[in-house]
Amino acid sequence: MKHLLTMQDLSKGEIMEILDLADQLKYERKHGISHRYLEGKSVGLIFQKSSTRTRVSFETGVYQLGGQALFLSSRDLQIGRGEPIQDTARVLSRYLDLLMIRTFDQKEVEDLARYGSVPVINGLTDYSHPCQVLADLMTIRERYATLEGVKMCYIGDGDNMANSLIVGGLLTGMDVSVATPKGYEPHVKVLEFAKAYPSFSLTTDPAKAIQDADVVITDTWASMGMEEEKEIRQKAFQGYTVDDALMSLAKPGAMVQHCLPAYRGQEITEKVFEDHADEIFEEAENRLHVQKAVMVLLMKEE
Repeated sequence: MKHLLTMQDLSKGEIMEILDLADQLKYERKHGISHRYLEGKSVGLIFQKSSTRTRVSFETGVYQLGGQALFLSSRDLQIGRGEPIQDTARVLSRYLDLLMIRTFDQKEVEDLARYGSVPVINGLTDYSHPCQVLADLMTIRERYATLEGVKMCYIGDGDNMANSLIVGGLLTGMDVSVATPKGYEPHVKVLEFAKAYPSFSLTTDPAKAIQDADVVITDTWASMGMEEEKEIRQKAFQGYTVDDALMSLAKPGAMVQHCLPAYRGQEITEKVFEDHADEIFEEAENRLHVQKAVMVLLMKEE
């Protein structure tokens, strides 16, 4: 693993290696065992999209690993004034040991990796959200002790979360069902990937998708940068709210995941969210542990 750009970059073995190390680092953190694998290393964190979880978890993770984290806002970098990403990549690679970028266009992440000479982590793009999905897989495995044969249901927009969940779930042996409104399907490249897996299904009917699910996942209907589509999307996603009626069709005791922020009363009801808050915030915590694991493994490859 040279970079983490999308879930498709990973093999099943690499995902499991990340999750196993994340489990170990989480245990060590809880028991006060130091793990300063990034001692003397500097990590650049480029943000073209604002963030709560990504920024805090990466900055904290780098610190816990003994490294130095530099928050690099696009407002403060020359890319905010039009410097090409390839020039930024070449410059930052001469100062830093690893780069994370949270941005809009997947091509920016790809170009950062292509022109730079240090490992690059995708902290989120409109196409992919691998760090979040690794945290989801970690949380699900903590609950069920395995991913093989566990049914994951995603209800909502066919966005970066849907794209990454489909790939991550299928690679690790999960059954994956997805419900999106017509016109809001996952990316065609992801659907091509999923064709090889009989354990994948796509429907416009949330009630059909959630049937006997072990894990129910949803996300905001209008991601960052889509605010002008909010009213259109609220109409298109009528019937896609994860509520008690839908949850009654899942397996008894099914868990719920949400990458946050959650808009209660839209993609999920207040009651379902609060009933599953412990699972959702464990998932949020696990961002810290999987990202630390990714950074350690990328630096080991160097």
